[in-house]
Amino acid sequence: MEGKRTGPKRGVSIFSYWELLDISMDLEDCFKEMQDMGATGIEILANGHVDNYPYPSQDWVDEWFRLCGKYGVTPVEYGHWVDCYLFKGRDLTPQEAYEQLAVDIRLAHRLGFTVMRTKQSVIDDTLTPVTYWSEIIKRALPLAEECNVRMCPEIHGPTRLTDRMVSDFVDFIEKEDTKWFGLNVDFGVFEEMRPSPGRPVFPGYAGPSKPEDILPLMKYVYCCHEKFRHMDEDFAEATIPHQEVIGLLMDKGWDGYLLSEYEGKDKHRYEVVSDQLRRHHIMMKNTLGY
Repeated sequence: MEGKRTGPKRGVSIFSYWELLDISMDLEDCFKEMQDMGATGIEILANGHVDNYPYPSQDWVDEWFRLCGKYGVTPVEYGHWVDCYLFKGRDLTPQEAYEQLAVDIRLAHRLGFTVMRTKQSVIDDTLTPVTYWSEIIKRALPLAEECNVRMCPEIHGPTRLTDRMVSDFVDFIEKEDTKWFGLNVDFGVFEEMRPSPGRPVFPGYAGPSKPEDILPLMKYVYCCHEKFRHMDEDFAEATIPHQEVIGLLMDKGWDGYLLSEYEGKDKHRYEVVSDQLRRHHIMMKNTLGY
């Protein structure tokens, strides 16, 4: 099985199906497609995909594990947010934010996940987290260890892998000497951002990260969003250097999950998402060799 292999593994972020899920597809349909394309790992967005989030019934949890077992899919990454702006006129205190985070840590553990895409509220257009993010995370480290769940902020464009935000995360990891906080690298960091309707280029944008920028961070990266916009009929995409980045991960023995995240701008994207995901997995399979 692919899940037993050493090296990068293939999965899918269910966010890719956001226009179809609960309209023309249900969760089991997503599992069926994942099995068909050879994907063995899954990411969910907790508040969008867990029934009665954050307190699902035991029947729902049992059905979740039935689907994972039936289709050979591993719960990989649990996507969630720490919303520090719940109240008008003030931010959450670090303790209040921790209590919100603790609910998600326990639910991620209950559903079998070992990685969380932990997004915190941001303070600017370049996705800088709230200034007291480290206080929140530090309070959560003991519970994360107890639940065997690693909290990973997503490094997402326009952030670059060489930016101060990322080095601050690494400094925190080293200072706390912890493996319960790490990074999720979104492949959009390698994409050249160009202005277009609905996608402005932020002031001060310095261009994309280079593929080799991931090398010094690799030991902190527990999961990757394999972001893509459009795979052509030759299973290629011109805007993101997928094969080059995957090759570096393979060469260095990284063995986390590459989670396909389709964010295409196709006019009728809901009609092509399944085909696009299959093309993306053919590209990854051709690159990985499995």
